[in-house]
Amino acid sequence: MRLLYSALWWFAMPLVLLRLWRRGRKEPGYRQHVGERLGFYPRLSDPAPRFIWVHAVSVGETRAAEPLIDALLREYPQHSILLTCMTATGRATGAQLFGRHGVRVLQSFLPYDTGWMCARFLRHFRPDACILMETEVWPGLIAQCQRHDVPVMLANARLSERSLRRGRRFAALLRPAAEAIACVGAQSEADAQRLRAFGARHVEVTGSLKFDVQPPADVVERGLAWRRAVGGRKVLLCASTREGEEQLILDALGKLDKVDWLTVIVPRHPQRFDEVATMMRAQGLSMRRRSELGDDFQVDGVSAVLGDSMGEMFAYYAVCDVALIGGSLLPLGGQNLIEAFALGKPVLIGPHTFNFQVITEEAVAAGAALRVADAEAGLCAAGGLMSDKALLAAAGDEATRFVAQHQGATAATMRMLGSLLSSHA
Repeated sequence: MRLLYSALWWFAMPLVLLRLWRRGRKEPGYRQHVGERLGFYPRLSDPAPRFIWVHAVSVGETRAAEPLIDALLREYPQHSILLTCMTATGRATGAQLFGRHGVRVLQSFLPYDTGWMCARFLRHFRPDACILMETEVWPGLIAQCQRHDVPVMLANARLSERSLRRGRRFAALLRPAAEAIACVGAQSEADAQRLRAFGARHVEVTGSLKFDVQPPADVVERGLAWRRAVGGRKVLLCASTREGEEQLILDALGKLDKVDWLTVIVPRHPQRFDEVATMMRAQGLSMRRRSELGDDFQVDGVSAVLGDSMGEMFAYYAVCDVALIGGSLLPLGGQNLIEAFALGKPVLIGPHTFNFQVITEEAVAAGAALRVADAEAGLCAAGGLMSDKALLAAAGDEATRFVAQHQGATAATMRMLGSLLSSHA
């Protein structure tokens, strides 16, 4: 089955590369370092570093890996970190987060999942261990790790019921890969049970690394400066919205008689910034783009702002009073709601949260989040919260407590990794 899978990759490779090139029209990063995706890499320094390899597929996983990578750099000073991803935005996020570490964090694209390309990757970098973030189970890659004696850990792991059902349809291919993973740190007990059912061994509940992410002080201060510029006006943040959701939010805004708050919409994917700007103008909103505002963030007479910047998510959370989390208004699974809690912001979340199901349910039960049926209900709930100072403050306090109660995943993950490296040595 794995040979057939690898053959299909080779057969599809021209289409894969064509898609990569076409995507590069809007995101130039996809036309850079193409050789790395095919297993060709620049020459390493002499002597070559010893690597602990962390794979984070895109932006969310890269951000979640930050506390773990910082801990690895402290705990293993004799090692460098090899950080791989699959998306251009993930690589850009890695440069923003870890550029301060210089040569101790080396970035690369992961090769496509053929045995030959993955083998070239492993022979080139010779990592001492592989840490896959969240749900990255690549059959060809894991088989080559076994062949090259590289132990694999799945960290911050999550698996929804829907993903488990989908994975079982390809059990002949995916189950051997899951069984070959040396150890798994799951985000919750429910995730752990599903991962065991999928075939993973040595599964422990470590919690979510996202609770350990520390908001960058300079980015938070930037958002607080925006907050001072806004003055006493309330701010609703629609964070990490996905395709189709912005129009739902704009339609709901149009149904309200009068809105005295500032609405900030931050699309999840940067290639959609222009598209969403067009939507907002078509709605008749008095809007500005973040890229036009500069650092003074003067929004007098403006009803909406498009957050068209990278690396400022914590600034957007700092400026807002309430956050409506994207990916949850349509059946997309929801985006990360923990970043809002880290800054003590109450959260509104739609009905579709299978990517963060347990955390969402716990947050709703704790009073840190409120589930809403749709965009219209979300805006009504936001207006109610922002008009009640005591209620808004209480929800913010619950958000802060919720984060504090769930921290500690980094330490638990590091203990698992330490045991893995010791036993492998």
